[in-house]
Amino acid sequence: MTMPKMLVVATKNPGKAREFAKMFAQAGMTIKTLLDYPDARQVNETGHSFKENAQLKADHFAHELQLPVAADDSGLMIDALHGMPGIRSARYAGDHNDAANNAKVLVEMGGLPRDQRGATFHSTLVLAWPDRPTVDLIVSGEVRGEILTVPQGDNDFGYDPLFYFPPLGKTFAEMTPEEKNGVSHRGIAMRRLEQQWPAWWAAQEEDQA
Repeated sequence: MTMPKMLVVATKNPGKAREFAKMFAQAGMTIKTLLDYPDARQVNETGHSFKENAQLKADHFAHELQLPVAADDSGLMIDALHGMPGIRSARYAGDHNDAANNAKVLVEMGGLPRDQRGATFHSTLVLAWPDRPTVDLIVSGEVRGEILTVPQGDNDFGYDPLFYFPPLGKTFAEMTPEEKNGVSHRGIAMRRLEQQWPAWWAAQEEDQA
């Protein structure tokens, strides 16, 4: 018995769902999010890495919903802060409070010269099949940049106004969606997922038959 052509994205963010929907549309896949399953039990992200947290979410909801699930964990790692905020990126100064998170980073990096403001954006994506955690498909993407002393750009999502990408001479918040997708950590991870998921999915269906 094969699984239905449905994928649940473990997020309540419509933007993330649209990214996955675009990728899977040609395969006739239906994309759902956690907004479609309000009664699903939540999971505590107790992992010590992006990979562990992404797997926790993917495996938990795949079991809970008995459907294939995609989950991600992403964040900013700043060299001078010993890799922080890292897996705490979304809650560094408050629960998903972007302005507070950015302000905390600026205070903690106050006075540092440009050559000490290096940082890496990281994204790990995981595809999980119900009750088969050993076959999770895991991909990741990273991009290097530097942290500015003042925010730049109109896109106030996360740390984008502070993350400057030298090859384009812009922060992520100053880029068009197409520019950002072409160089971002998530864009890199999504392209790797796009290359690998069809064979992975087919293998899971074959084993399930």
